Amino acid sequence: MLTVYAPGPQGLRQLDRSVGAPIEEEAIWLDLLEPRIEEERLVETRLGVEVPTREEMREIESSSRLYEDGGALYLTATVVTKLDSDLPENAQITFILKGSRLVTNRYADPLPFRRFVAFAERHPAACNSAPAIFVGLLESIVNRIADVIERISSDIDQSSAEVFGTQRKGTKAKARDFRKVLQRIGQGGELIAKARESLASLSRLLAFVEQSTDPLPADVQVRLQTLSKDVVAMSDHAGFLGTNLNFILDATLGMINIDQNNILKIFSVATVFLLPPSVIAGIFGMNFAHMPGLQQPWGFGVAIAAMVVSAVGPYLWFRQRGWL
Repeated sequence: MLTVYAPGPQGLRQLDRSVGAPIEEEAIWLDLLEPRIEEERLVETRLGVEVPTREEMREIESSSRLYEDGGALYLTATVVTKLDSDLPENAQITFILKGSRLVTNRYADPLPFRRFVAFAERHPAACNSAPAIFVGLLESIVNRIADVIERISSDIDQSSAEVFGTQRKGTKAKARDFRKVLQRIGQGGELIAKARESLASLSRLLAFVEQSTDPLPADVQVRLQTLSKDVVAMSDHAGFLGTNLNFILDATLGMINIDQNNILKIFSVATVFLLPPSVIAGIFGMNFAHMPGLQQPWGFGVAIAAMVVSAVGPYLWFRQRGWL
């Protein structure tokens, strides 16, 4: 789908156009979302650019993602999408700056694009040129990643409280569900990994733009420099959160091992306590003709008393040694 935008007195406005119609002169942003072949050909013919294919956008070499050709600046970034779902994904978005026009080619519809369009429709300064729209889209993408990092930080705090939280006196002990904690840590680790990949891609893109032979307007350059500093700071913070997630993961696995050991300890102690009574019961249960006390009226009571003493004795000894 090809969507064409032009600046207006109130802000960014979408041009109504029929399929296959020529691109208007006033258009400054051409947005290709899962484009058809004829739409790609129309943009290429009108602007004299070459729209990269989906396979070319997925290449990881910097020379295939960031380059200048024919007076146009080709910039491909990796952007994390579907952040509100259980399976976030990374998608590639290509920005093509050619003269006074911006072309975006994408096969995903991330939230930052929709947010920027809604913002630019009410703010004319955000869409007065193609470079302004370009940097506005980048700022929206970075802000979205910042929201993800903040959410991961909050999830880490919650997981840490569940793993290391102590039980208050006078309250009933509550079993901790470490399965949910592990699921939350896994989801956080997946998100932070994709966010770091996206930030690394944006960092390379911003550095390439700043070193391009055709510099952007001064106000856009200032915004790009600020954005570059934000990306570096967020990358450092994302690395810290990744380290913290690994620590929480190791602590959770350690707590699971402690709980399992406590369960095994209970069974072991129960076995020790029940072993002497079982031996006594086994002795008196042997089918010999002559057994001491079997024919006496006090035999049953003595056997029960011996079993109780043999069970209580080890318990008291364990308590005295501090093993329980």
